[in-house]
Amino acid sequence: MPASLSSVLPRTNEVRIVIADAQPIFRDGLRRLLETEPRLRIVGETGDSLTLPQLVRDLSPDILLYGSMAARRSASETLKEIASCHTGVRTIILAAAVYTAEVQEAVQFGAAGVMSKDLAADVLFKGIESVMDGHYWVGNAPVSDVSTSLRKFNVERRRAKVFGLTRRELDIVRAMVTGYTNKQIARQFSISESTVKRHVTHIFDKLGASTRIEVALFAAHHRILDAL
Repeated sequence: MPASLSSVLPRTNEVRIVIADAQPIFRDGLRRLLETEPRLRIVGETGDSLTLPQLVRDLSPDILLYGSMAARRSASETLKEIASCHTGVRTIILAAAVYTAEVQEAVQFGAAGVMSKDLAADVLFKGIESVMDGHYWVGNAPVSDVSTSLRKFNVERRRAKVFGLTRRELDIVRAMVTGYTNKQIARQFSISESTVKRHVTHIFDKLGASTRIEVALFAAHHRILDAL
């Protein structure tokens, strides 16, 4: 059973949530997951971006989980209208791909977090915790600013793509350069050591390296870990 928010947020106040996504099966699955945490109360849900701003005004949720909506209007238009309502809702965008132009545009209108739809349940709970505390969240970790962090991650993604590295492999390169062992990397990303070993092997193959020192030198020379 996934980790719940209870162990992460030992508080008693209720968190009111609205779920917005065009796919009923996704909304149902997300609602069932969130309802495993007694503190989280789903006060409404919709798949219609046109009626969503009014729903937020009427229900005054603490958190809006905004997923993929029908193409009747853009995410940025919808979130801009919600922001103009001044309800105080904090929006977390749940996207199939975090680093896209559409997501980057949407966060300009006040999104407090951006997460992938395939993230682990405990990461979702931690992200909600962070956003409820007034912080920001992108991907799997807290950040100081959503828009800037997305730009940084997008730069890294483009640089990594040149050498065929996946996002996870880039994360592991960063951990390797920091000096983490396979065991520490496995713990950091909640994966097995054997999975880490496979990633390291793929990284060696893609970068033409045979040692971690060579990976570190390659990363420094090509600046694939640099951020704006």
